[in-house]
Amino acid sequence: MQDATGEAAIRVEYGAGFRRLILNRPDKLNALNRPMLAALIAALDEAGADPACRAVILTGAGRGFCAGQELGPEVMPGAAGPADLGQLADRHHHAVVRRIRALPKPVIAAVNGVAAGAGASFALACDIVLAGHSARFVQAFARIGLVPDSGASFFLPRLIGDARARAAILLGEPVGAADALAWGMIWKMVEDDALHAEAEALAVRLAGQAGAALAASKRLLNQASGDLDGQLDRERDAQRLAGQGAEFAEGVRAFTERRPPRFPGSIGGD
Repeated sequence: MQDATGEAAIRVEYGAGFRRLILNRPDKLNALNRPMLAALIAALDEAGADPACRAVILTGAGRGFCAGQELGPEVMPGAAGPADLGQLADRHHHAVVRRIRALPKPVIAAVNGVAAGAGASFALACDIVLAGHSARFVQAFARIGLVPDSGASFFLPRLIGDARARAAILLGEPVGAADALAWGMIWKMVEDDALHAEAEALAVRLAGQAGAALAASKRLLNQASGDLDGQLDRERDAQRLAGQGAEFAEGVRAFTERRPPRFPGSIGGD
C-alpha cells in the first residue's frame, strides 16, 4: 500500500536470510494510519510465510522510529460522534503486536529516534530491541486523554518493574536509550550511525541458527510471559471508552492547536 505521495507505507528490503521492514512515512515521523498498519500486517505475514526469511528487522525511515497513531480523521471526533478507538486498536495496532509475537522467527527492533505510543509498543513487542543513542521511548497516551494500548500496560511492568512502568505511563515523560538500557527495557544501545549495521549483523547471525528451535523458543517465552491476549482485550475496551470521552476531544484539540490541554475538571481546566 502507498501513502498520498505514492511512496510505499512499508518499505521492504531483502538481506541474506532476513527482511528489513521499514516504517516509511518519514515526513510524519512514521506516524501510523490504517493503510500503513494494514501494509505492516501484510509484510509481517509475508515474512512469516517465506522460508528464505529467517529473521526480521523492524525500523523507521528518517529521524524517528514511529510517533504512534496519527491524530487525523481516523481518530478525531466527527459529525457521527467519537471514533471507536477500541476497534482501531483491536483490528490494527493489536493485530501488529500479535503478529510480531506469533511470528515463527526472531524480530529485531532497530529503534532510531522517537518511539511513541503504539510505536513504542511495537518495538517492545519485538524479540530483541536495539536502540540508537538518541532513541527515546514515550508513553504519550495520558497527554491526550487516552489509555495505554498495543500491549504497553503488559510489556512495561514486566520489563522495567511496576514503579517505573506506572511513572512512564502516568507522566508520559520520555525514557532515553541509556535509561531504557539500564532499566532492562531494551537489549542494547549503540551509536546512532552504527544502529542499522548492528541490526543487520544480528539478523544474519540469527538467520544462521536453527530456525525450528528459535520458533519453539519464542513459543515457550510467549507462554511463560502471561496473558498478553487478555491484556490486549482489556486495553481495547478501555481505549474505546477513553476515545468517546471529553478528555480525548480536548487532548486532540490541544494537540492540533499546539497548546497545553485543559482537561475538564483538572486544575487549570474548564
